[in-house]
Amino acid sequence: MKRNQLSASRAGYQEGIVSAVANTALAALKFWAGTACGSVAIVADAWHTLSDTFSSVIVIISVRLSAMRPDAQHPFGYGRWEQIAALFIGCLLGVVAYDFATESIERLTTRTTTNFGTLAIVVTIVSIVSKEALAQYAFYLARRSGNDAVKADGWHHRSDALSSVVVLVGIAFASKVWWIDAALGLVVAAMLFYATYQIIRQTVDKLLGENPSPELIEEVRQIAAETCHDELQVHHLHLHNYVTHKELTLHIKMDGTKSLEECHAVATLLEENIKAKLGVETTIHLEPLGQEHDSD
Repeated sequence: MKRNQLSASRAGYQEGIVSAVANTALAALKFWAGTACGSVAIVADAWHTLSDTFSSVIVIISVRLSAMRPDAQHPFGYGRWEQIAALFIGCLLGVVAYDFATESIERLTTRTTTNFGTLAIVVTIVSIVSKEALAQYAFYLARRSGNDAVKADGWHHRSDALSSVVVLVGIAFASKVWWIDAALGLVVAAMLFYATYQIIRQTVDKLLGENPSPELIEEVRQIAAETCHDELQVHHLHLHNYVTHKELTLHIKMDGTKSLEECHAVATLLEENIKAKLGVETTIHLEPLGQEHDSD
């Protein structure tokens, strides 16, 4: 278990640092090209790339926080700082998307045109190739380490590559359609709004609390079956996710003729097995067979 956690931490640092450096350089290149061409679409795409730098920084921060031990004030650790940072970044992206949407609408109303030129084409192609390469690199590290944050960062890279494809398609029609740059600005702004929605929705869901997944419930029931020869009726599961630390509470029904010591021994062994196999701290409530319960 410790080897997997170390591998995940190493993958997080490695992917986060490489992505942050590459995205910052690529965003600067897009800003320069977009400013030189006077293209709101390319400048908006630069912000999209810079948002991936922010997400990579979150990966690095989350790995750093996961190494901090719980203390008296924070007994469940500091993992939720990752979600607080994600909320901040989501709100920032929303503001950026709004700015580009209003600027694009203004260009449509004033019939402002853009001459992209060779520079815009070259920079956009470099962006597509670079971002897909970063996505493949992140997916590779995620497969080897099991780090979900690294996998999520890979999808951020993939989304940025797709937005650059949209810009490249628009450049191809720029000479024939005067409003193409403003329209592309709206498309990229819409992508940023969607990224904002996804980040905030997923973060709020985790902060509010989620039901255990069907896969987790099945794994717990399988561990219970392997732990005790008697049938343990597992129900009323609640998962408390603190990102770097997870707490699971559940009820089990046992033969009421068994002694308290016997039942306690089974519950303790089940807690230990769940900890060893799933890495989750568990608290178990015992009930006698036949006992009716609201959660049944």
